[in-house]
Amino acid sequence: MKHKIFLYLFIFAALIALYLFVSGGKMADVKDQKIQALRTEVQQLKDSVQNAQLKALDMQYFSLENNDDALAYYDHLQLQDPARYIADKLLETNESKGDNPLIPYEGMESDFKLNRIKLLNHKWIIADFSDGKYWGEIRLKYELKDDLGVDFTLMDHLLYTRSN
Repeated sequence: MKHKIFLYLFIFAALIALYLFVSGGKMADVKDQKIQALRTEVQQLKDSVQNAQLKALDMQYFSLENNDDALAYYDHLQLQDPARYIADKLLETNESKGDNPLIPYEGMESDFKLNRIKLLNHKWIIADFSDGKYWGEIRLKYELKDDLGVDFTLMDHLLYTRSN
């Protein structure tokens, strides 16, 4: 009787060991597949980040902040950030009551105000404007004077039509 108990215990232990061996191998294969999928995903994300960085660099090409030749025009003024200074001066035109004086349209829903500004170089700006419902874009020429005054001149403009 004692012999049979040991035999049954041995067979039972062997079956458990076989089960653990097989399931462990399958778990290792599944883990390897997950690791490989994650490596592929990480590589795709790295490529995506690299593409985004290249796009950002490309978009910054026409930008006063990244144009050393254009910034050289303002070296004698001792401005910390000429682009920010000029953008602030342009945004000050929004403070007047009614429509912004640089925008050649009358607001339909409310007053037209400048929203986003992009300084292209030491002479040109592109900006968009909106009244909350209608929007458009303007191209400005500007001159930063030695007394830190800024003159803005409208070069071109457009107003988008709503298509409902």
